[in-house]
Amino acid sequence: MRTVPAGLQAHLDGEATTLCNAWRVVRRDGVVLGFTDHDRDLDFDGLTYLAASGFEASETEDGNGLSAEGGDVSGGFSADAITAEDLSAGRYDGAKVEVFLVNWQATGQRLLLRTAELGEVRREGGLFRAELRRLTHTLDQVKGRIYGRQCDAVLGDARCGVNLAAYRATATVSAVTDDMHIEVTGLSGFAERFFRYGVLSFTGGAAAGLSADIEDHRKAAGADSLTLWLPMAAGVAVGDTLQVTAGCDKRFSTCKAKFNNRLNFQGFPHMPGSDFSYGYADGQTVHDGRPLYG
Repeated sequence: MRTVPAGLQAHLDGEATTLCNAWRVVRRDGVVLGFTDHDRDLDFDGLTYLAASGFEASETEDGNGLSAEGGDVSGGFSADAITAEDLSAGRYDGAKVEVFLVNWQATGQRLLLRTAELGEVRREGGLFRAELRRLTHTLDQVKGRIYGRQCDAVLGDARCGVNLAAYRATATVSAVTDDMHIEVTGLSGFAERFFRYGVLSFTGGAAAGLSADIEDHRKAAGADSLTLWLPMAAGVAVGDTLQVTAGCDKRFSTCKAKFNNRLNFQGFPHMPGSDFSYGYADGQTVHDGRPLYG
């Protein structure tokens, strides 16, 4: 049960109110920002909540129990607040948002309405709309292991055990073809597709600190071409430095040949397929206990 502070309750019981909304946004990189739908900046808890941000809130749904209803916020891009480049780069993905009801005449009279997480962010011309998800949405995520032929570990984690330091390299951007294709130098000692399904992390330039998943790695004339799964962060330019980490396609043959990690493979490569499971014994089938799939 939420308790309304006495000062705010007295204000609510009055004939007229001076209320507004305020949002405290904590990005995953540690940056903390404040926004309000009031017409002037507000200050409380050591943070300035910007009025020029253009933030507006939609209706918010709340349900009983652990349901995952939410709402959204929208606004215009501002050089002093949220920029289109930061949104495109994913700097706000998964950010924590605290929503306050505030008496703008006396900011000490306020109430924390909810804590949420930023979900999908959509761009609509010069505006953005960001989904606010209740923290209970994480309960919808699948937990536990999957019984399958492919490995279900993350390359380099405790279950996998591979030392990624031996499978990393530094590179420099030599050309930017478009927002999903770049060419880099520094990977000449690695075979084509060695970094397929890997990860690149920018260490220099405007995108420093951001990462992207690699869909494919090909050899090009005098350079290596990297194709990304999603459009990369804005501002990537020739000369930017990055660290590239090898990827894994989760197959037993790759675990054995590329990483020499077959004894720690976290899948079931000899699991029978559905064709065998639904089959039956006959005179041509060999049942001698040997693995069905190598």
